[in-house]
Amino acid sequence: RNISVDVDKAKSILKLCNVRLRIVLDVKLDSETASIIAENYYEIIKELLTALLLLSGRKSDNHECLIAFFKKNYPQKEYETTTIYELKRIRNAIDYEGLFVEKSYVERNKLEFKHIINFLTTEAEEKLKNT
Repeated sequence: RNISVDVDKAKSILKLCNVRLRIVLDVKLDSETASIIAENYYEIIKELLTALLLLSGRKSDNHECLIAFFKKNYPQKEYETTTIYELKRIRNAIDYEGLFVEKSYVERNKLEFKHIINFLTTEAEEKLKNT
């Protein structure tokens, strides 16, 4: 839905994402922590998408809408969109089914998660500068 651009909330979300990322990067990856790390990567990405939406004068509490917003506004980022959808599926399995993610899943995808986070952070910071 359309709202007024909420710069303060977007800034707060960006700050929280930075703190969450710092914590995730400090956690030792093993077979027990892999699920928590994957879940937190998703939360960071989801919140960064929320910040971008707020800076675009829109709001949604629906994860599907957040990802659809990304897909529509960044059509050149098809691989990233697919990665976000897959991470969302994994996160839901963790939260609703008690899935333990293999350590190798995080190892294989960690660089892509960081790439997406860096891209979304840069996009949000650029929007903040222009707001």
